[in-house]
Amino acid sequence: MENEIKYNLVIIGAGPAGLSASIYASRYGIKHAIIGQILGGQISEAHLIDNYPGIENLTGAELGKKLGEHAKKYGAEIIPGLVKNIKKEEEGRFIVELENKEALKAKTVLLATGMKRRKLDILGEKEFMGKGVSYCATCDGFFYKNKTVGVIGGSNSAAGAALYLADICKKVYIIYRKSELRCEPFWADSIKKNEKIEVIYKTNVVKISGQEKLERVELDNPHKNSSLLEISGLFIEAGSDPYINYADDLDIESDKDGYIKIKSDGSTSVFGIFAAGDITDGSNKFRQVITAAAEGAIAARSIFNWLKK
Repeated sequence: MENEIKYNLVIIGAGPAGLSASIYASRYGIKHAIIGQILGGQISEAHLIDNYPGIENLTGAELGKKLGEHAKKYGAEIIPGLVKNIKKEEEGRFIVELENKEALKAKTVLLATGMKRRKLDILGEKEFMGKGVSYCATCDGFFYKNKTVGVIGGSNSAAGAALYLADICKKVYIIYRKSELRCEPFWADSIKKNEKIEVIYKTNVVKISGQEKLERVELDNPHKNSSLLEISGLFIEAGSDPYINYADDLDIESDKDGYIKIKSDGSTSVFGIFAAGDITDGSNKFRQVITAAAEGAIAARSIFNWLKK
């Protein structure tokens, strides 16, 4: 197979879990490579990180850059790209195949790819993607300066997106299907204090429409006597699912929601495969930067011990 390179460890994912694992792997002297598209992973899209000990008022992009620089300081090899598949050889080694057809051979693999944003299959969602529909406020918010936009969701990510957009846009609607936001009280209080943000409860968006770009959405519960809401942009923050489809051939044990089951050492049901961060059922599924980083560090230490055996 072309371009085969042998490593003791291949880390898939360049978010907090993967980069933390890399830092510890380097300190343990484990020859490894990281495969990922964006330093910091999905956290790089966060408007503000203010709950990581010792870090105050830092954007997700800034934190992702710092994590990446820390890993590079120890000589981490970071390969930009996406993994297409992982194959297990008879002798217990793994071949990690990238979408660009490059392949890396490794003794162990750490899965740390985090979550993939969930789409809602609303009428018009696909047609207006990139034409008013977005899944990343920090990526696309700038294009809606002084305009009216909507955010679907009630989680921390939805709250963070709404507050970020309120600094840019004229008006921000949060459209949520339940009667109360499920974000942390800190975020909920910040939203209540922001005059630009209005929350529309017990409501779903059922259709997205417009001419060349999004112009309005249709609601299943009328707001101010109208089922139509005029907006220029719609940011969908409806949760995420574990991003592990590239590992389907390994048949790793997962729970009913698709999260990889791990032991306390980060190992999975497949000998030589470890997992860390948001894709696992570890840390009581408390998906935070601090828990992802901790799981990455634990997995790296476990891999070091595994390799010694």
